[in-house]
Amino acid sequence: MAVIALAFIIAFTFSMFGQGGGSVYTPILLLFGYATLVSVSTSLVLNLVTSVSAGYIFYRHKMIDLKVSFLFVPGIIIGSLTGSALANIVNPTFLLWLFVSFLVGAGARMVYSYWEKGQAEGEPPKTLSTAMHIVIISVSFFVGMLSSMLGVGGGIVIVPFMVYVCKYPTRFAAGASHLIISFSALFGVIGHSAFGHLDLPLILETGAGVFIGGNLGARIGVKMKSGLMKVGVGIVMWVLAALLILKLLGYMGR
Repeated sequence: MAVIALAFIIAFTFSMFGQGGGSVYTPILLLFGYATLVSVSTSLVLNLVTSVSAGYIFYRHKMIDLKVSFLFVPGIIIGSLTGSALANIVNPTFLLWLFVSFLVGAGARMVYSYWEKGQAEGEPPKTLSTAMHIVIISVSFFVGMLSSMLGVGGGIVIVPFMVYVCKYPTRFAAGASHLIISFSALFGVIGHSAFGHLDLPLILETGAGVFIGGNLGARIGVKMKSGLMKVGVGIVMWVLAALLILKLLGYMGR
């Protein structure tokens, strides 16, 4: 029951800010004694369930730009496959420390924005330039590769990228993130299922809690003020950075 309750809490909290929570499910399952491959595969499934459940709420409130969101999908898929191939070549410790630095800095930027004075967030841009399309495809490839190599959710990069580079309102960025993450998680689940890493009883037990938590969290997220939402995303980034530091220092299992 404890692992189900924690899965519910993670889904509820992360779904508010456009995150799937996959980077937290894995260490939690490891701490409960589940094998690494089972933990990773279950995390991907729960990430998928959270993103679909929460994404549906954002979609119903017309807070997902489908056209722009789908621009990320091909790069995410190709990047995920590339990351899998490079996982045994590139030093993962070096990448993790780089990612920790990014999370701390980007998280600080999101939190600091709460005290900034400026124009309130409006509607998403109606059109994007050709150059921005190229940037989106490039970033999506990087996100897919990073997710595959490090086992972290792509939403933690996608949300700040869409807010500060694509100039999307935070809630629209969160909605798009859920849609994009669902594709990344789906292909990861397919890969693990081919090798028999799925623990169906565990998935069914935790999946129910995650589905409900993701749905409830998203209902709050679509009504949340943009300033508070940015702070929430920043705090989530710091939590993930702390978990990765603990992992790098050997306090959490691989």
